[in-house]
Amino acid sequence: MEYFAAKDSVVRTIWGKSDTILFIFAGASAEFALNKAVDWLYFTGKLPADPIGRLFSTVAYAKQIVFADKVNAHKAIDRISAIHAGVEKSRGATIPDWAYRDVLYMLIHYSIASFEVLERKLTSAEKQEVFDVFYRVGQRMQLKELPADYKEWLQSRTLHMEQDLVKGTFTIDLFKQYKKHLGAVRYWVLLEVQKIVVPARVKQLLDFKEFSVITLILPVYKITRFIKLDKLIKALLLPKYYKAQIKALDVQ
Repeated sequence: MEYFAAKDSVVRTIWGKSDTILFIFAGASAEFALNKAVDWLYFTGKLPADPIGRLFSTVAYAKQIVFADKVNAHKAIDRISAIHAGVEKSRGATIPDWAYRDVLYMLIHYSIASFEVLERKLTSAEKQEVFDVFYRVGQRMQLKELPADYKEWLQSRTLHMEQDLVKGTFTIDLFKQYKKHLGAVRYWVLLEVQKIVVPARVKQLLDFKEFSVITLILPVYKITRFIKLDKLIKALLLPKYYKAQIKALDVQ
């Protein structure tokens, strides 16, 4: 059986731990809020009504693709395309290609950034491997103007962030929704995690300070993973109604 991501792929390692995925989720939630195409997610009403659930579903789809065989991964990607086509039909407009690329670019960036914060630095070959997996997702979605390799992606990523990110009314409202759905303490944790995984452009637009308290907590948290206390910590820091989804993120 041919898998979408090889069984020994670093991408499977990255997406096999709930810690890493939650950091990916945190970073993407910040950048989602700044994207000029975020109005598409407001069009259905699902994002402001349940921003955490909406982001969980996006992450779940990506995880499903990473661990699926090639046939089922393609089916999952095709379902994503079909869902977006339905939204386009309802709105009578087309989601711009750059918006799709932005989401792929976020998955690449936050996969690498989150793993490096929680585990270790990735080699150039491993970063290329992360790029390759999501590049093939973009290919299956028939996206145009995809960069050819990781090096080219870095340049394209910088350009996209300069062109496609802006702090607007949707940004402000979405962060209000995050706070509403998470509560004050969990929202504070979200912001602190975001500070250490988002790129400089996102920090600038969100007026984030460079220092994050998480950098002081991480060494202690890593120790708790060895003595199996991390599950308790995650249970305390995350809403109980997402308990099943969080548990499902770990690949046993």
